[in-house]
Amino acid sequence: MKFPDELKYTREHEWVRDNGDDTATIGITDFAQSELGDIVFVEIEEAGTSLEQNDVFGTVEAVKTVSDLFAPITGEILEINSDLEDDPELVNSNPYGSGWLIKVSIANPDELGELLSAEEYKGIVD
Repeated sequence: MKFPDELKYTREHEWVRDNGDDTATIGITDFAQSELGDIVFVEIEEAGTSLEQNDVFGTVEAVKTVSDLFAPITGEILEINSDLEDDPELVNSNPYGSGWLIKVSIANPDELGELLSAEEYKGIVD
């Protein structure tokens, strides 16, 4: 199981990558996708939607379950990974790469500091 050090994590199993330009990329962790199993559908709020930290911004549907997606930080959805419409299993095969979910503006940079490090997250799921 992978836990890239450059990412921040939530207890709800989302990851955040600070893109260095007041935006962040968000996805679900390797642990989360492995627990869900084969992902068959991803539903996400539209670009332009404003999110508060911990808001539900969509769902991931696997063969046997549906799981809510929680916003790790406050911001506006700038982009949705449109590749997931035709290829939702990218979340399974490459959760930290081509399986990303959304890109958001960072409204409150301090929230990034409140998230878990890779080591802290690993301690929760191991």
